[in-house]
Amino acid sequence: MKLFFVAGEKSGDLHGGNLIKELQLSNPSLSFSGYGGDQMQSAGMTLLGHYRSMAFMGVLPVLMNLGKIFSRMRECKAAIQSFQPDAVVLIDYGGFNMKLAAWLKEHHFRVYYYISPKVWAWNTGRAKKLKATVDRMFCILPFEKTFYQKFDWAVDYVGNPVLDAVKDYQSKNPHSSHMGSSYVALLPGSRRGELKRIMPLLAEVVKSRPSLNFTVAALSELDQSLYEPLRHFKNVQWVYDDSYQVLTHAQAAVVTSGTATLETGLFKVPQVVVYKASSLEYAIGSRLVSVSFISLVNLIAEKEVIRELLQEQATTHGVLDELDQLVVESNRRKSILQGYDQVWQRLDNGSASRITAQLMLEDLSARR
Repeated sequence: MKLFFVAGEKSGDLHGGNLIKELQLSNPSLSFSGYGGDQMQSAGMTLLGHYRSMAFMGVLPVLMNLGKIFSRMRECKAAIQSFQPDAVVLIDYGGFNMKLAAWLKEHHFRVYYYISPKVWAWNTGRAKKLKATVDRMFCILPFEKTFYQKFDWAVDYVGNPVLDAVKDYQSKNPHSSHMGSSYVALLPGSRRGELKRIMPLLAEVVKSRPSLNFTVAALSELDQSLYEPLRHFKNVQWVYDDSYQVLTHAQAAVVTSGTATLETGLFKVPQVVVYKASSLEYAIGSRLVSVSFISLVNLIAEKEVIRELLQEQATTHGVLDELDQLVVESNRRKSILQGYDQVWQRLDNGSASRITAQLMLEDLSARR
């Protein structure tokens, strides 16, 4: 049997790689081809294109790169027709993969979607399009199953691959502990636009707290000039390409929105979330978004566990006011840690990769 994968972001590459490994364990005769990254390639997939050439996020970056996106879509469709897979596995990356799903359905390919696009956050009517074009949806957030029930669609909740990754890391590093931790983790994100907007704020925070030590979770693949605002501070150290190491020993964290907020929560590091978009993107987004929170921790808990400072609220004073409560044994810190325990319990459903692989193979076998 043959499976074609499409992932367009770093996190999708990680989770896609783990899924491919589980599929191979159950059926070594499977062959894989598609778009993703280093993790999927090392797991055994023939890599036709890297996510780095596809990761355009936000309204303006997408509009500015429409030509590249359309070109990649044409390449992807041609590759699928040439490969003739038994199923196509789409991983998150909603803007691209939802359009591809419609084409796949028209051309009678079986479509699996692993890690649902965030249609529950805005323009919820898109759930109807997903139901019409996707054969099986494998969700990683417990509230997504309830959301899709509103559209009379029974989807599979398979657990959360981020929790799997954290568990795996901690099992391989059994002596990790926050005892004696002495720094604040800074997780500024992985996209050029968000770094350009958030780094000056982080620099002001660091400057205002010379008594604290900070560690930046940086990425070697990014333009290093983006980190320049923090380079000259003596109380800042750097760790590249290993945010889990940073989180393992952090006493608190300042995090941009995204998967990193959930990872920070699962490592039990009290955090404050900061988010800044361009004025145009925020104006459009604030009118479309239909959820109360942007961080996965709060969305999963269905209440405010961690403070979210968005746009104009993301100020030096706002961050420091929260951070000062997180680096000491305060009631605020205790409350956050209790909230993290609830999030862990809601997500802990077994190995997401293993469960998803099993369900996919069962579905393929039933159709042969």
